[in-house]
Amino acid sequence: MLQNYLPVIMQCTIALGFAGMMLGLSLLLGKKGKPNPDKESAYECGMKPIGDGAPRFSVKFYLVAMLFVIFDIEVVFMYPWAVQFKDLIKESAMAFWSVCGFAGILAVAYIYALKKGALTWNA
Repeated sequence: MLQNYLPVIMQCTIALGFAGMMLGLSLLLGKKGKPNPDKESAYECGMKPIGDGAPRFSVKFYLVAMLFVIFDIEVVFMYPWAVQFKDLIKESAMAFWSVCGFAGILAVAYIYALKKGALTWNA
C-alpha cells in the first residue's frame, strides 16, 4: 500500500527540500547591512506616509454594495434552475411556481429597498 503513496511522498520531499535550499541560499548569499529607516518605511507612490491612509466612505456606499452582493447571489441561485428548466418542468410544474415565488420575494425586497431610499446617492 505504501507503493501507491511513494510518488506523492517523493514529490513532497523534493518540494520541501527545494524550498529549504532556496531559503538557505538566500540567507547565505544575500546582502547583509544595517537597517535603514527610509528603506523600511511604507512606500506610498513617492509621497511621505503622513496622515490617514484611506479616505472615509459614506455608509450609503456600503449599503449599496451589500445590496448588490445580496441580489447578485440571488441571481446566481437562479442560474442552475434555468439550466435544468426543461427537465424540471417535465416532472412537475411546482418547479416553475417555486421560482416564481423566489423571484416575487426578490421583487418585494427590491421595491422595499427603493421605497426606503437605499439606492439613492443624493440623500
